[in-house]
Amino acid sequence: MRLTVLGLVAVVAAPLAAQQQTDDVRIEVVPVAAGVHMLVGRGGNIGVSAGADGVFLIDDQFAPLTEKIVAAVRSISTDPIRFVLNTHWHGDHTGGNENLGSAGSLIVAHDNVRQRMSVEQFMEAFDRRVPASPVGALPVITFSETVTFYLNGDTLHVFHVPHAHTDGDVIIHFRTANALHMGDTFFNGRYPFIDVGSGGNVNGVIAAAEAGLAIADDATRIIPGHGTLGGRAELVAYRDMLVAARDRIGQAMAAGQTLEQIRAAKLMADYDATWGDSDGFVGFVFQSLQR
Repeated sequence: MRLTVLGLVAVVAAPLAAQQQTDDVRIEVVPVAAGVHMLVGRGGNIGVSAGADGVFLIDDQFAPLTEKIVAAVRSISTDPIRFVLNTHWHGDHTGGNENLGSAGSLIVAHDNVRQRMSVEQFMEAFDRRVPASPVGALPVITFSETVTFYLNGDTLHVFHVPHAHTDGDVIIHFRTANALHMGDTFFNGRYPFIDVGSGGNVNGVIAAAEAGLAIADDATRIIPGHGTLGGRAELVAYRDMLVAARDRIGQAMAAGQTLEQIRAAKLMADYDATWGDSDGFVGFVFQSLQR
């Protein structure tokens, strides 16, 4: 069943008690490319590189799922989880940091991820305060623009895409395996959540999609932050939808229309059958263009 923006809001903004109701969650292991897998559970999709040098994990969902996630990783490799890379600061991507860090994994992220996790955040889209993360959950290695890992016979090039889903997003390029993990800069087949209050902007999300397309060819497998495993064609469709939304909403704003008027006009009606309910997404784009 497709998760709408409102459904994603419930996942991202869920209180801890709801996050802990994980008995029904099954972690699915999806092959991506040689040495690369995707784990699907509750929260952001996880990337796994496994081979002779150990396990490299991209994101880790919620803390109560760590045991299940580790068991899924063990079905791929019994080697240690050496690194955990966070694609951005949201709890459905960083919730397992403390558990994995205490087990010996090194947590890596963009500078802004550690900065945001270190202090209380206010998610204005949900009118919700997020307390600072425990010290043990914070990234211990951070970078500003790029970092490269040479592991498991592959070169994993990680690069920052500014002001996209948040201000700390990164894309990971598996150069040998010909795969990408785009974090929440790519929602496959659904309208995205853009965290404008955390520095996100629709123009940055479009730029991130363009950055992915500059790398991808027709054989590239692309792990989205949410949604099913995709490829170049799906990322092109996503980019085109984003551009259409920005241009239509921008033109309406230039004509003096309010957010309520723009929503009532159903400017994205021709996309809604594929992408879901656009009301929340329209608000994110409107806020982006205001700023």
